[in-house]
Amino acid sequence: MGLELYLDLLSQPCRALYIFARSNNIPFEFKRVQLTKGQHKTEEFRKVNVLMKVPALKDGSFTLAESIAILLYLVQKFKTPDHWYPADLQKRARVDEYLSWQHVNIRAKGIKLFLSKVMLPLITGQPLPPEKLELATEELNVVLKQFEEKFLQDKPFIAGSEVSLADLVALVELMQPVCAGYALFEERPALAAWRSRVEEAVGKELFLEAHQDIMNIKNLTADQVAPELLESFKQHLLKQN
Repeated sequence: MGLELYLDLLSQPCRALYIFARSNNIPFEFKRVQLTKGQHKTEEFRKVNVLMKVPALKDGSFTLAESIAILLYLVQKFKTPDHWYPADLQKRARVDEYLSWQHVNIRAKGIKLFLSKVMLPLITGQPLPPEKLELATEELNVVLKQFEEKFLQDKPFIAGSEVSLADLVALVELMQPVCAGYALFEERPALAAWRSRVEEAVGKELFLEAHQDIMNIKNLTADQVAPELLESFKQHLLKQN
């Protein structure tokens, strides 16, 4: 039995995995799990990932959850080019440093803005109050500044002169608020140039293909979302905001 990746391309970690696997010609079967339809809550999917979250990997009888763990598994199993996760100790440490930092920074603040701009109005029928939206935007701006000053600096990529897992994960996370309508690259020329380099490294067509679903997210309507998921989102978002 071949490698199976359980993904929903509305999810940013899933997009990073999809792009990485495709750009490295890793053979896999794409198992689409539609979050909006609650397909991650089925007993069938629970057999793959008891946490009932995507992404998930199944390789024969071996299953694995968590996007970073899956990326590192693919790097080592398929011996992908060194630049993705360098053998050089210090370059690898730079990749690890970013991947450790991003969860509660770029990822958390980006998804908060996305949920505030897209999901909350969808669920409640009302836009987020301007002052709360401004706060979510400012929180993201703070970590974007940290990203530029600490991780990117004046280098082409996070770990140096070549693209790595850190760059791919970072850019895919930043596309979440972009697809919600926040033009975060417009007044950040260094970030915009870095974005172009990362897209070029993985293939612009592939990058666009992976983001088609999320770029159309504003067309999503409440009746397209499973009722139990809608209620779960509502409670979560109202607590946050």
